[in-house]
Amino acid sequence: MYRFKKSAALFMALLMTLSLMLFALPAGAEETGFVPVLRFIAASDTHIADNNDVNARRIEKMMGIGYEIADGDANYNKLDAVLIAGDLTNDGTKTEFDKFWNALGGSMREGTRFVGVVAKNHDGYKMKRTELRDYFTDLTGADADFHAVINGYHFIGLSASKNDAQHYDASQLVWLKQQLDAAVKEDPNRPVFVTHHEHVRGTVYGSSLYEGWGVPYFTAILRQYPQVVDFSGHSHYPLNDPRSLWQGKFTAVGTGAITYSEFTIDDTRTYHPADSSDTASCWIVEVDINNNIRLRGMDVNENACLCEYLLKNPANPENRDYIPVKRMAQSKPPVFAEDAALQVEPGFGACVVTAPAAASADGMPIVLYRAYAKNKAGVIVETAWTLPQYYRAVEQNEIVLTLDGLAQGEYTVGVVAETAYGVQSKPVEKKITVEGKDLILNFFHRIALFFKDMFQKIKNLF
Repeated sequence: MYRFKKSAALFMALLMTLSLMLFALPAGAEETGFVPVLRFIAASDTHIADNNDVNARRIEKMMGIGYEIADGDANYNKLDAVLIAGDLTNDGTKTEFDKFWNALGGSMREGTRFVGVVAKNHDGYKMKRTELRDYFTDLTGADADFHAVINGYHFIGLSASKNDAQHYDASQLVWLKQQLDAAVKEDPNRPVFVTHHEHVRGTVYGSSLYEGWGVPYFTAILRQYPQVVDFSGHSHYPLNDPRSLWQGKFTAVGTGAITYSEFTIDDTRTYHPADSSDTASCWIVEVDINNNIRLRGMDVNENACLCEYLLKNPANPENRDYIPVKRMAQSKPPVFAEDAALQVEPGFGACVVTAPAAASADGMPIVLYRAYAKNKAGVIVETAWTLPQYYRAVEQNEIVLTLDGLAQGEYTVGVVAETAYGVQSKPVEKKITVEGKDLILNFFHRIALFFKDMFQKIKNLF
């Protein structure tokens, strides 16, 4: 009996201790286990123009989202910084820089720090680089090349060189390594946030040599520091595409853009969908006490979360969940509903195919739909693709594709859904008949027969 009472007492004490621990945790912490100690916005390519205030309003919306998230967090209600990775303006005029700072600086509360860089191309169109960098600093109070420490975390940025003939000069690269060494020496277990305008070549979506938006200057340096989390823009490629988060020797993150979106599809480079200019996105970046990083990609126009990632402390090189080969291996075929059916409208030499949207099977977005037409022999004779609106927080229930250049005949038309890593769903198919190019010959042949018949009848009358 004594042992039972003692065991019961111990059990109750343990239960009360666990309850107190749970109640002692900040609200929501028991659900996610993530409590921020640092929060900042990362964005780029605001492209403020003299004759258009759309992007200025998007900057204001972006800042509103950041503060809304901070205000709603009972654990940590601060927005510590906003980082803008270049192309702040569209033509690099002083008026545009003034409008940029009116929008951003006018939206920032006390306690939020601006860190950012100016780019070689758009920001440098109207001013010499030295003048550009000086004007930027005088306007914002931020250094063009900076090393800032915010809540104990190091932020390092490089603007375009003072030399108009160079992207970045040798002295900047030496300086970058010196700053990284100092940051890592202070605490090798913390991530170090690096920013510049162009992607590091061969990292995130848009940075390949073919895509053309990456530069080679930083690779040899950054690969020496697993602590580095590198933010860059320039490409406008969507931040919620899984390829926009890359890990190797360091971590690279594509920032998307506050202005239009861009894509590479197969051999089509710099593809802009019809709604490209309607897009705007940024990252909400948070770090917890264990140096884990939460990334939330936000649709600025819709104030909606497009994607969310949790990066285990990147200072440990073993923490590499987002290596491309790993992500590729995790990519699963999208799935159409069992009763999915195509609606096909055959036309002259073509057909319009409407397919229901497929569902992701791995949490990654479906980034492409492909259609094909097979002839009676099973040979694919025509293909087409279309981009779903995965880069925006919009609901899309149907996908429409057009297959052109079809001759008259019978076909099997099919549609597949595809992930960012090329993994395709099982097809949804339908048999159709198309009135194609042969109909032209038939039409004139029938006219000829009609007139021949009429001529014969007239002849018979006489």
